[in-house]
Amino acid sequence: MPQNNASSPTTRKDVLERLYHTVMARKGASPSVSHSARLMARGRSKIAQKFGEEAVECVIEAIKGDRNGLISESADVLYHLIVMWVDAGIDPADVWEELERREGTSGIEEKASRPKPSF
Repeated sequence: MPQNNASSPTTRKDVLERLYHTVMARKGASPSVSHSARLMARGRSKIAQKFGEEAVECVIEAIKGDRNGLISESADVLYHLIVMWVDAGIDPADVWEELERREGTSGIEEKASRPKPSF
């Protein structure tokens, strides 16, 4: 019987949790041996810049219709997002909780409920 490539949502979340814990463990590591440590040593601005670059690359792959490229760049986006979370002291559980809070609410309703910025 062929193995199903689809994972349960719990398994997928577990992969991100493991990545988060790996990045957390690298937070104090030497920048010479860890890419995560190198990014964090360069500061939040550099982390945000790298996240933005990866997000743009993800968009480019989506526009090109390159499925494999989009998958690869999506993984890069998730990695750099997790580095940003670690640097900012955000635990994935906080994000999961926010997603659960929004679950069952239409995107239009959710966006309308957000406080309006005062410029």
